[in-house]
Amino acid sequence: MFLSNIDQAVTFTVETVFFYEVPSNMTLSETIDIADKVRKAVSEVLLRPYYFMAGRLNFNDETKRMELICNNAGVIFVRATSRLSIKDLGNLAYPNPTFSNLIHRPGLYKSLAETAVFTIQVTRFKCGGCSIGFMTNHAIFDGKSASDLFHNLASVCRGEGLKSELINNDRTCIRARNPPQIHYPHKEYVKLAKTASLASSFTSQKRTSPSPLIFSEKYTHKLFFFSFETLKLLKQKAILKCSTFEVIAAHIWRARTKALCDENNYDQDSTVLYAVDIRDKLVPPLPDSFAGNAVITALATAKARNLIEKPLSFGVERVKKGRERVTDDYIRSAIDWLEVHKGIPATCGGSFYVSAWWKLPFKELDFGFGKPRHGGPIVSGNDEFVLLLSDENGMGINVWMGLEKETMKRFNSCVFDI
Repeated sequence: MFLSNIDQAVTFTVETVFFYEVPSNMTLSETIDIADKVRKAVSEVLLRPYYFMAGRLNFNDETKRMELICNNAGVIFVRATSRLSIKDLGNLAYPNPTFSNLIHRPGLYKSLAETAVFTIQVTRFKCGGCSIGFMTNHAIFDGKSASDLFHNLASVCRGEGLKSELINNDRTCIRARNPPQIHYPHKEYVKLAKTASLASSFTSQKRTSPSPLIFSEKYTHKLFFFSFETLKLLKQKAILKCSTFEVIAAHIWRARTKALCDENNYDQDSTVLYAVDIRDKLVPPLPDSFAGNAVITALATAKARNLIEKPLSFGVERVKKGRERVTDDYIRSAIDWLEVHKGIPATCGGSFYVSAWWKLPFKELDFGFGKPRHGGPIVSGNDEFVLLLSDENGMGINVWMGLEKETMKRFNSCVFDI
C-alpha cells in the first residue's frame, strides 16, 4: 500500500493506554470477559475496513520508500492480569513510564517484517477495572485516524457494530507532483542525510531499533497544570484574539527559551514545531472517511531575545502565522520537498514539538464499561516533545515536558510568571 511523504516522515510507534473502572451499575464479575469482547472486536474490524492493519511495514530499497505490505501477517493481542487496583496507580493523569507494562511492544531490534504495526493489550486489575493499551505506527495513522479506529472497536464491543463500514485509506491524493514544485524553504523539516549523528524520535526509516534519546535518563520530567482560569488570564495577556493552543504553545515556547538561554546566546534562533490538520485546507478537501496522516508540521521561529523581552503577544502572533501559512499551496510544496529530501520534523538544535493530545476525541471511548477514567500516551524520556494532556478532573490542561536538570529548575522558576 502506498504511503504518502507525510507518512514517510513519521515512522515511529505511538503507545496509548485507557483506564476503565467498574461502572456503578455493574458487578465485578461482569467485567471478566472484557478481553474476549475486545479480541472479537479486533477480529471484526480487521476483516473489513482495517484489513491493512494486519500487514507489515517494508522499506523498498529500489524506490527508497516505506510501504505497507498487506500480507495478513496479523496483529498481536495480549491479555494480562494485575494484582493491583487502579487506585493503586495514583494520579492517572501524571504520565508514568511504568505504564509501558500496560501495552505490548512487539520486540526491540526486530526487522520490519517481524514487527506488528498494531498491538492490543487488555489488563484486568484486582478491582475489576481494566486498561486497554494500543500500539500503532504513526506512518499509518495520525491522531484522528487512530481515534476513528479505536471508536470503531469500542462500538463493536458495545454490540452496536461498526460506526463506519467504509474508510478511505488511499493516500495517492496527497502524492508529490511530477516534477516537484517547491515554493517555500520548509525549515520545519530537516534532510535525513543530516540526521545520521543526531538522536531523534523521528528516526531514519531503516532504523528498527529505538533512538538512544528515547530512553535517555539525562532529563528530568515534570507535569505543569494550567487551569482554565490561568489559560483565560494568558489569553487576556496575549491581547490579540487567539486559540487556547496558540497561547499555551507561545507561553511554553517563551518560558523554555528563557530557561535554555543566557544573555550570551540571546541572538540565536528559537523554534517551536507543531502539527496542523490539513483535511479542510487542501483543495479539494480530504473526505471525512480519510484514514492516514493528514497533518503536516508547522513552525514558529524568533530570536531568543525578542521572544523573551517582548510581550507574550509577540510569540502568539508567530504561532498564529505559522498555522495560517499552511495553505493548499504550502502543503503541496511541503509534500514535494519531502519527495526530494526525504526529511523528518526538525526537532534538533534545541527545537521542540508541541503535541495537542488533549484535543483528540478520546474522552468518549466507551467499550461497554462507560467512558474512560483517563487516557493518554505512554511517555518517553526525551526533551523533543511537549505534550498537552487532558486533566483527569477536566479542569484544565496538563503540560508534560522534559529538560536537563538545571534547565528544568530555571523553567520551573519562570513558567508561571504570567
